[in-house]
Amino acid sequence: MKWVRVAGWVSVGLVLAAGGAYAQEPARKVGATAKQAAKPDAAALQQAQREAAARAEQEVRERAAAEAKRLAELEAREKPLRDADELLKAGKPAEAYTLLEPFEFERSGEVRFDYLLGISALDSGKPDKATLALERVLAVDPNFAGARLDMARAYYQLGDLPRAKTEFEHVMGQNPPDAAKTTIQKYLDAIAAYEQDKKTRISAYAEGVVGHDSNANSATNETQVKFGLLTYTLVQDSRKSPDSYAGFAAGGEVSHSLNANWGAYAGADMRKRSNMALTQFDSAGVDGRAGVMYGTEQNIFKLSLTGGQSYSANSMRRDALGLSTEWQHTFSPANQTNAFAQYGQYRATGSPSTSLTTDARTSGDIDQWIVGLGWLHALDDGKQVLFASVFSGKEMVATPLNVAQPPDGEKRFDGVRIGGQAVITDQADAFASIGWMHSIYEKVNILTINNDRRSERQYDLTIGGNWRLDKFWSIKPQMALSRKTSNAAIFGFDRADVSLTIRRDFR
Repeated sequence: MKWVRVAGWVSVGLVLAAGGAYAQEPARKVGATAKQAAKPDAAALQQAQREAAARAEQEVRERAAAEAKRLAELEAREKPLRDADELLKAGKPAEAYTLLEPFEFERSGEVRFDYLLGISALDSGKPDKATLALERVLAVDPNFAGARLDMARAYYQLGDLPRAKTEFEHVMGQNPPDAAKTTIQKYLDAIAAYEQDKKTRISAYAEGVVGHDSNANSATNETQVKFGLLTYTLVQDSRKSPDSYAGFAAGGEVSHSLNANWGAYAGADMRKRSNMALTQFDSAGVDGRAGVMYGTEQNIFKLSLTGGQSYSANSMRRDALGLSTEWQHTFSPANQTNAFAQYGQYRATGSPSTSLTTDARTSGDIDQWIVGLGWLHALDDGKQVLFASVFSGKEMVATPLNVAQPPDGEKRFDGVRIGGQAVITDQADAFASIGWMHSIYEKVNILTINNDRRSERQYDLTIGGNWRLDKFWSIKPQMALSRKTSNAAIFGFDRADVSLTIRRDFR
């Protein structure tokens, strides 16, 4: 029995041992499998770490490249400014302006660029360009004392002394350094001296002209004229006649400021024109004026007394006496309007050169009034100016009753003129204008078509230029074309006048 128990326990032990052996085998297999699975995860981690490091390195390189590009762009933008600053310090403002000017459109609005551009323009003799750049600086930084001081200098060079004075005083009020105070005070003293001197201003001119006129006597192209049933052949002096001419003119004006608003002025002009062949149509004249004016910031009012004498060869003289008034109003630096009114009396003596038996008073004695309105507009850059005007008037007969009366009676007229002027270079500009005027007379004229009142239309075109040789001398070539149409053929004509004038101004 004892042996049976032992055998049983041995059998049980063998079973348990076998079970343990079988249990250890799957565990070994699972451990081996886990070790095999762990090996690929570590490799993936190392690969991910390598990729992350590569990405980080790439990002560093990209950031470095972007920073290098930014620094290169900054250097490219900074270099012209640095070079211009060095040129200014070396006393070469013109070269500095030449360097910066091509970038103005692209970099306009950058305070440092605009300031350097403004200084270089100012110190190289371009104050008008300087004001544009410095205005942009002050628009961004109104307290930039250096820019405001240079703006004052620019206004001073332009001759705009009121604004220069305002800017200088503004900078002086900011308590600048002593050196700047000394400079500003010198400018203010110069402005004060000029203002004292300008209370009385004198200007004058003299000019000579040569030219050719296709119709020196302003006569018709017609050779015959019908008078009722009769036909008359016109003498040569009553027909279109071309000729060359030479002339001379001179004049001057004195003006005096009575106070900040009121002023007085007086002036005179004389002229002489001599034809080469048709001396019977030579002309001469002298005119004078004197008046007072009242001015405010935007308005100027003028009242003038005018007078003069004109001569046609040695056969006729015409005296003039009149009164004129004008109002000018400035809406903005680019727009100005004016209104004017004139009244004049004209009295003639002698005889017209075309009819020495006719009393000059028949057509030469008139009273005339004119009113008009004008507009002037300057384009953005100030180098082109456009203008236009309209006017209306009337000529009233003042012929003495004991003299033959004018056959056409009184005349009413209206007209318009438009034109412009453009700066071509610093020394030259061009101008052009066109005009139209319609006139109608009071009485029926038997020389007219359909026995009607005399009616006329006149058109003219003027083109030319001014070339300034220096501050005082200038040359002006000009061509003036005109044409008058009339329902009485004898009064119609066309004309072309080409001339060259050389002028000397005195200021």
